[in-house]
Amino acid sequence: MSRTLNAQTHAWLKVFAVSARHLSFTRAAEELHVTTGAVSQQIKQLEERLGFKLFRRLPRRLELTDEGRRLAGVVDEAYQSVGQEVRRLRSGVMSGVLRLRSVPSFLAKWLMPRLPRLQARFPDIELHVTAEDSNLSLRDGDFDLALDLNDGHYPGLAITPLMDEVIFPVCAPGLMRGRPPLRRPEDLAWYPLLHDVTAWRGSHDYAEWEHYLTAIDAPHVNVRRGYTFNRNQLTMEAAIDGMGVAIARRTLITTELQTGRLVAPFAQRVATDKHYGIVHAPGALDDRRIRAVHDWLVEEARRQPGQD
Repeated sequence: MSRTLNAQTHAWLKVFAVSARHLSFTRAAEELHVTTGAVSQQIKQLEERLGFKLFRRLPRRLELTDEGRRLAGVVDEAYQSVGQEVRRLRSGVMSGVLRLRSVPSFLAKWLMPRLPRLQARFPDIELHVTAEDSNLSLRDGDFDLALDLNDGHYPGLAITPLMDEVIFPVCAPGLMRGRPPLRRPEDLAWYPLLHDVTAWRGSHDYAEWEHYLTAIDAPHVNVRRGYTFNRNQLTMEAAIDGMGVAIARRTLITTELQTGRLVAPFAQRVATDKHYGIVHAPGALDDRRIRAVHDWLVEEARRQPGQD
């Protein structure tokens, strides 16, 4: 059948689809910005071309014939499919699998709440997400994009800087009841401390606390004590449960501070020499699908408070 349809017949089918939807030549003419007579004439020509009637012309209304009803369903579905594909092409929608790797804390606290927006933007891209520690090698190449926290040195790989990181102490509001208030670093002696032993690649168990106190000129405070955890999220949960004072990362702690589950007793916030970045193989961004997700991540990072 498709071989017998010329350009004129396709034009008539468009008029038929609109007329069938409205069951009115007048309303179809309004939508198509032509006269009612033109619509009626084109339907008549289409019926002659096909060899069967499409409408019963009743007083004050139209009614589809059995053949017209069957054709209307097929034509309407076809035009909807064409319209959807055109919209996808215009919006640059890509399809296929994309392998995304991320350090677990960043994945859980920053990326996961944003993934519905990515899904809405690119519904045909299927993410395969893997949570891996920052201290595991990225050289195996088993990813298309990797979100990592480090100093930006990745031999043989390319990196797009995403966000700088700032750290500061946090604790549950109730932790300070019955203890001296936390007004200066020396007051930490009265409190248990919490540590993330995987703060960044190559860091030791107490690295975040020592970096923070050195930066605020209080390196003499003993922080080599307390509880250690191998995930930032576990450290923050322990702080929320009132187990001690932890070092928080600005990027990962916004909700807890806004809701009051955690408070920051000291005003000083300290930048680290680490930042989050998107790691990828050289040339990977030539793939439009990978480029699209990469650019979306950059766009989301720019919305982060404190980022330019």
